[in-house]
Amino acid sequence: MGERSSAVLYSVGWRLVRVVPERIGRRVFERIADRAWRTRRGGVTQLEANLRRVVGPHATPAQLRALSRAGMRSYLRYFYEMFRLPAMSGGVINGRTRCTGIDVLEGHLRAGRGVVAALPHMGNWDHAGAWITLRGTPLTTVAERLRPERLFERFLAFREGLGMEVLPLTDGGSGSAGSAGRLARRLREGRLVCLLADRDLTASGIEVDFFGERARMPAGPAALAERTGAALMPVSLWYEGAHWCIRVHDEIPVPEKGDRASRTRAMTQELARVFEGAIAEHPEDWHMLQRVFTADFGSRFNGSRGVTANRVPAAVAAPPRGQAPSRKR
Repeated sequence: MGERSSAVLYSVGWRLVRVVPERIGRRVFERIADRAWRTRRGGVTQLEANLRRVVGPHATPAQLRALSRAGMRSYLRYFYEMFRLPAMSGGVINGRTRCTGIDVLEGHLRAGRGVVAALPHMGNWDHAGAWITLRGTPLTTVAERLRPERLFERFLAFREGLGMEVLPLTDGGSGSAGSAGRLARRLREGRLVCLLADRDLTASGIEVDFFGERARMPAGPAALAERTGAALMPVSLWYEGAHWCIRVHDEIPVPEKGDRASRTRAMTQELARVFEGAIAEHPEDWHMLQRVFTADFGSRFNGSRGVTANRVPAAVAAPPRGQAPSRKR
């Protein structure tokens, strides 16, 4: 019943949000956020546990609660704008977007070099994907499978309708062997791959230092860049009033020393460092209502297990380093 109810609610949301006046729609979603926050439903407790790491031990309980309320409002804003996105004109999307660093990313693509854009769960990543496709840059991404299947297919159709190529995420890190191979091919063709990269969904990611604690993040973004020669570029997202803000950070280079596993670990740690700075600047827009810190998983991930790298399917293996990727569009 829960799965069927979710599918129905999402379907109704997609239909109604497009026709209800925006002022009313935003207010409704804000009230939904406040209700979830007051009743501590929908991951609010975990959100506060995560935000506690961001703001540090000196924040008062009242300050933390105020931040989590702002976080829930930001999260429900994401859902409202996601539902409404297909009805937004290109002029609205472009006019309300502020971006820095995109010229460097697009320069790599024009030169025939692929780019792995690694994003935390911040701001509105669906909007960012729609915005860059409007600029004439197609992208490939992966999506976590949702239940019921009908709901997953709805999300898939939604993102594909925005101009994205969407591959299913399974238990192989960046996707199944077939999906990982396709991601690698897109990068060698000089194209853009966008991956959410601040939460490991496989329980076999890389352990990094994050806000003074250990946390697990996926190895896929760094591994793909290391193996294909693509540029690994962190991207942070946040809101400023009615505007969507995007920052493309400097490329994370492949270390010159070490084997592939150690290079991937070092790149993932640097990715975590960049995310840490971006989240600290806009903590209310970090939509992390799930466990990401190792301590929150209990004994399952504690003890002597240590740092491990995701196993990346053989399809991701790159040509000899230094060999230029082919450019196919």
